[in-house]
Amino acid sequence: MELNNGQYALSGGVDPLQLAERYDCPLYVYDSAIMQRQYHRLQKAFKVKKLKINYACKALTNINVLRLFRQLGSGLDTVSIQEVWLGLQAGFSPQDIIYTPNCVSLEEIGMAVEKGVKINIDNLSILEQFGHDFPNVPVCIRVNPHIMAGGSSKISVGHIDSKFGISIHQMPHVLRIVEATGIQVEGLHMHTGSDILDAEVFLRGAEILFNAAHHFSNLEYIDFGSGFKVPYKPNDISTDIEDLGEKLSERFNAFCADYGRDLSLIFEPGKFLVSEAGYFLAKVNVVKQTTSNVFAGLDSGLNHLIRPMFYDAYHRITNISNPAAKPRIYTVVGYICETDTFGVNRKISEIREGDILCFHNAGAYCFSMASNYNSRFRPAEVLVHKGQDYLIRRRETMEDILRNQMEAEFLTEKINAS
Repeated sequence: MELNNGQYALSGGVDPLQLAERYDCPLYVYDSAIMQRQYHRLQKAFKVKKLKINYACKALTNINVLRLFRQLGSGLDTVSIQEVWLGLQAGFSPQDIIYTPNCVSLEEIGMAVEKGVKINIDNLSILEQFGHDFPNVPVCIRVNPHIMAGGSSKISVGHIDSKFGISIHQMPHVLRIVEATGIQVEGLHMHTGSDILDAEVFLRGAEILFNAAHHFSNLEYIDFGSGFKVPYKPNDISTDIEDLGEKLSERFNAFCADYGRDLSLIFEPGKFLVSEAGYFLAKVNVVKQTTSNVFAGLDSGLNHLIRPMFYDAYHRITNISNPAAKPRIYTVVGYICETDTFGVNRKISEIREGDILCFHNAGAYCFSMASNYNSRFRPAEVLVHKGQDYLIRRRETMEDILRNQMEAEFLTEKINAS
């Protein structure tokens, strides 16, 4: 969303204030042009013979977004059987979906096998059981490289104490299971965390995977997960994808030559593809002056956007109703009966009751983590594509809150009797 001539606009000149008026607030808005830009940037960065980008759909699971990435040529990274079903419903072929669960039952994994998707296993117990029950189904193995990387401890998943992946030091045990069950290993996978800046992190992980790969003679791909950092503030630092692409492509091509054939290089970006494409619009209910703060209280809360409370995540907040006004200092809060603070001591153009505030970088892990806490409705979602806006999820109603609740007969009898 760019500020031009004193007014904010999305791609194609779409006015976000008109969207707020048309669809009401709070409202999630996604810009397809930014998703496409990010996807093509990744494609151009890596110079290998076989490159596969799998959208990590847990970031934003709206089926229209999935279909957009399928049209771009993307595969799909899923972490639950429900995401597998969504991917198939969105039109992805089973072989373009990789299923990478954590701490799920063998029963759920079997459901994914039935759908024909690629299976990625991240613990020894399940690998052994899978080998006995599905000896003819190829698998990928998720390796824990013991690399501490990521923006915070909550989003670092490749370190020694992580629940994710099979420790690289357990590779001898993996090989014994493979030999005993006859299972075919078609890929190796790692994911070290999110918000990774340094290309050297991926290169260190690459050496670990390349060394492990020589234990398996029939690999088809090596999957590096993702974790690329995107900018959250003006002039913020982010992963230099072009630098990473140049360095990792060179090393990957050398590995393939040594391995004896070309494997596919796979990445599974989520945040990189959709974070900057998303905006969350919320209306100011009240401006409240206290002895030490000026609060801007919104018609939303942690039920709609929990990342600032859950991860201490930063989202830039702009007043799109009054962009040219003199900046003042505000603490932006929500309407939930908890301390749901979006930002403290933020310099924002003067806020008036009724103004629309915009949260930037709201495409990844925002709506997908929304809830009905305090029995509040989840907001609508709108996709902007080539200058047109499309409602891709309607706002919830009381009917949605009650949809799956069942009335106990002994209680309804008392109500009727009274």
